[in-house]
Amino acid sequence: MNTHATQQDTTKHDSNTRIGVDVGGTFTDVALSVADGLVTAKVPSTDPQHVGVLEGIEKACADAGIDPGEIDEFNHAMTVSVNALLERDGAATALVTTAGFRDVLEIGRQDRPSLYDLDAEKPTPLVPRERRFEVDERTTAEGAERPVDPDEVRDLAAKLREADVGAVTVSLLHAYADPSNERQVAEMLREELSVPVSASHEVLAEFREFERTSTTTVDAYVRPAIDRYIGRLVEQADDAGIPEPQIMQANGGTAAPETVREHAVTTTLSGPAAGVVGAGATVGGSSGSGDSDEPAETDRETPEGLVTFDMGGTSSDVSLVRDGRAERTTDAEIDGLPIRTPMVDVNTVGAGGGSIAWVDAGGALRVGPESSGAQPGPACYGRGGTRPTVTDANVVLGYIGPETALGGEMTLDVEAAHDALASLAEEAGLDGALEAARGVYRVANATMTRTIRSVTVERGHDPRAFELVAFGGAGPMHAAALADALSVERVLVPRPGGVLSAFGLLAADESHDAVRTVGIALESASPATISEMYDDLVEDVLADVSDPDAAQLERAADCRYAGQSFELTVPVGAAGTFDADAVADRFHEAHKRTYGYALDETIEVVNLRTTATVPGAEPTVRHEGSGDAVVGTRTAHFPGADEEQSEATVYERDRVAPGARVDGPAVLEQAESTTVIPPGWTGEILPDGTLAMTRPEVSEE
Repeated sequence: MNTHATQQDTTKHDSNTRIGVDVGGTFTDVALSVADGLVTAKVPSTDPQHVGVLEGIEKACADAGIDPGEIDEFNHAMTVSVNALLERDGAATALVTTAGFRDVLEIGRQDRPSLYDLDAEKPTPLVPRERRFEVDERTTAEGAERPVDPDEVRDLAAKLREADVGAVTVSLLHAYADPSNERQVAEMLREELSVPVSASHEVLAEFREFERTSTTTVDAYVRPAIDRYIGRLVEQADDAGIPEPQIMQANGGTAAPETVREHAVTTTLSGPAAGVVGAGATVGGSSGSGDSDEPAETDRETPEGLVTFDMGGTSSDVSLVRDGRAERTTDAEIDGLPIRTPMVDVNTVGAGGGSIAWVDAGGALRVGPESSGAQPGPACYGRGGTRPTVTDANVVLGYIGPETALGGEMTLDVEAAHDALASLAEEAGLDGALEAARGVYRVANATMTRTIRSVTVERGHDPRAFELVAFGGAGPMHAAALADALSVERVLVPRPGGVLSAFGLLAADESHDAVRTVGIALESASPATISEMYDDLVEDVLADVSDPDAAQLERAADCRYAGQSFELTVPVGAAGTFDADAVADRFHEAHKRTYGYALDETIEVVNLRTTATVPGAEPTVRHEGSGDAVVGTRTAHFPGADEEQSEATVYERDRVAPGARVDGPAVLEQAESTTVIPPGWTGEILPDGTLAMTRPEVSEE
């Protein structure tokens, strides 16, 4: 474990001592904000996760010289729900639905996972057919037509008890329009059973039967695991005198434990969301896309936004920040399962530092998605791992040195890394460990480049108009290579980049969302009726807010042209007003920006949305540097460079002074991550400690 302190200014918050803890696949990251600085720590993740969380808190507090009981605020992100989905070890869930519709999860949509693959298979439903039950009721889009028979529901409860289910999903046809039948079924089952019951009108009051049922089923499936984990964490925190944790949601905002335990689906991808929030908080001013105390640069064009690149131990996460805000989506999938709750739009690929390199049946070198995890970890960890990983390749290439202590305390077994890559080389027919390491590095970079293209080029954005923000334990080692492949001119590596998701928890707002399907033509929408619907949504979100008086409300509408099957979300004006003409103008503009054209067609309002936000802190890390930062040189290999190998200058990043110029080839080491500056690249330390790297052609201008 390593800790590091820097000067920090914090505004908009009464608490003086705050901590953020993010659990990853390999490490648990900690960021502790105290009166005189920022303390960071990285400890191995544990199973169960809360053990590592408490260990990280205790070690960070010990280095800061405080007792855990002095912490005023505790924000937390974890991987419990996404692990349950990926590993398929959630609760034995039952589905209760309208008679004749028990197979909606299996039928899904007509689209194929791989259009031209005749053997492609859809994901196995979370609920097998024998645990899907029907009730004889009928609700249309206009309302309930045939009520529920209470005796039938009691008989159903007996069947569910006999099936020994761990959670229940209730998703009746058109319950978004009229939840009366579904509400009755859910309430009776809650009275009869001792397991959690998730009802679709409470989880996602939105049309599209398959997506609504899938989202509600995910909520039920992960809910017992979330309930157990948060229950243990709250208990352990209370024993240590630590405040109740506020949990990061996938929408980029935090919520109270009791709220999250009732809406477990909102915790999917909470860690990656925190990283995106942290990227916006730390480099907004550096990139020209946010506020800053320093004068803005004038010798370059203002970027369109940021591409955030978070490479951890098991995966890499990519997202966009535009206009100072993380891009959000309500159309996401995890392992093929649709989840329609609002979340930060993160694309994840199984290429992290612990991703295992292997040779496929055709002799091609592959990387991931299987990971070595925290135990045994990469071969270089010296914990018994023998299979080659991306981290092992970085050791062989010289980016991570033999004296480097990962996480501040984990010494490396360089010989084991070479042995693992040598075995891979023999299997792949390559000339030794070094050539295998070059191949692993290139393959991993190609995978991550494709992921970045999926959120830029494939969505009509030119990546050259963005800046790349690299973080995570391994991200800064690969960032320059990705920027080269995408012709991105500038790479930003935040000072707390190795624990940026934990740092993002310090900057996160509290946030709650509500949605309701309306399905009306915009031109015929009654402003008074729409305003009443928004009032109901506002009441829903404010019920979960910790301080309603401090909440900021945003209203939005999902709109589409008549006949379309997809929507775009546009903002709506202040409370009490609904200007149809203004909404139409915003939709036309959004459609043109997204698809390149607008139509003179009827506009439909499909869903109404409301978000309540309580602003959090705005931490600003200020970096001073403390002396001569050069600690030596190291032989490093740069695939694609003219030289077979180069002597790279090794710096201790924390000691590099603001304004200092670092020319590649260079390696900047810090406890939580390592940054590689290839030959020809130039780095500069900005006032807040952010490292700005520019490509060779840009540096020469």
